[in-house]
Amino acid sequence: MSLASSAATARGVAAPSPEWSAHAGVPLMRTLASALTALDAVTGLDAFTLPYPAEVQRALDRTVLACLERGADPPASLPELLAWCRERPVTDWPVDLPPDVAGPDDLLLDPESSRPTELCHEWAEQSGDSASVFRDREIIRAALRLCREYGEEDAYTEFRRLLVTRPVLTAAEDFAVSMDHVLDPVKELLARIYRPVPDSYLRGDTYATCGRCLTLLVPLGHGDWWCERDRCRRRGAPPVGRRITREEAGELLQLERPLRQFVTGPGRAEVDLERRLTALGLTVRMWPAFDAYDIHVTFPDGHVWAVDVKDWAHPAFLGRAARPVPQQPPYDEAFWVVPRDRVDDRPDYIAAYERNRPASAGGLRLLTDTELIDRARRLLGPGTAAPDEEKGEDGDA
Repeated sequence: MSLASSAATARGVAAPSPEWSAHAGVPLMRTLASALTALDAVTGLDAFTLPYPAEVQRALDRTVLACLERGADPPASLPELLAWCRERPVTDWPVDLPPDVAGPDDLLLDPESSRPTELCHEWAEQSGDSASVFRDREIIRAALRLCREYGEEDAYTEFRRLLVTRPVLTAAEDFAVSMDHVLDPVKELLARIYRPVPDSYLRGDTYATCGRCLTLLVPLGHGDWWCERDRCRRRGAPPVGRRITREEAGELLQLERPLRQFVTGPGRAEVDLERRLTALGLTVRMWPAFDAYDIHVTFPDGHVWAVDVKDWAHPAFLGRAARPVPQQPPYDEAFWVVPRDRVDDRPDYIAAYERNRPASAGGLRLLTDTELIDRARRLLGPGTAAPDEEKGEDGDA
């Protein structure tokens, strides 16, 4: 997903449409999701005590009011509201919501960890209530400004690739990054967004990363691990990738949570598609022209594609965010692309996207990554070697 174009629309993930404005539950969900994500980032959701912060109290008050208006029993306290978020699918809440915003099993908080789910983060993205929700965009805007001032497009490309492929750094790796002169324009920014890892990630004296999404795993009882990415958890128990001892790590650093959520996670789908297109023999540029869009693809005959990868959990939000792909760098065809497993999880994904897509983006097609690769092979003609379609974003079968 091009964060430059997201930043350009600022709080314009989607302007309220009449259809959504007619549903009283929409502002409630925005307020609640904003409170949950902001407070998870600051304190953790198990740390609330009276008096509650104003943002949390407002979310509780609005939930109670919505329930009373519909003659339903409201949550009696914040702990009970959090229990609703962990245990009660959003579609079962006694609030008025538009169609397509959630699946029948979607929760606002993960029942195992009490951390905000992807649905919660995507609802928060719709909200203007919490400035912390837009931390990822602020960082990306800052990186773009710095790299443009230096006139170094390669610096921005390497910055994005670092955030996607290396969300965890040992002290030695951090030193190596600090010596990479390509990244000179964003060195100070990197020092602010890679944060020391708390001991809660340790099992004994060892940290572990997820073999699929590369972020740190959280140790659970009975030797199990928990991955913070909803998409990863749906694929089963996380495979352990790197194991890093405390001694090896020195001071272990990880990207702050908003960047892991909105840059590293979606970026895994981007670099996976880059790998598969390159395997077909195509010329691929990532985040061209300071992130005008995600992938610039050139075919041997000079035909050019512009591709924006959108790894969103919920197609209604994606449809409402649909915008034409920027015209520069120039291209012959443009596509938005979603990972195939998103559509496998929700068979109506493409239809829900199209129902919510604004008229101004009526010609913007949404393909799965598999469909895009198949289309590329057809353009290349017979005899084109097929990339390994059984591998996921990490190369695992």
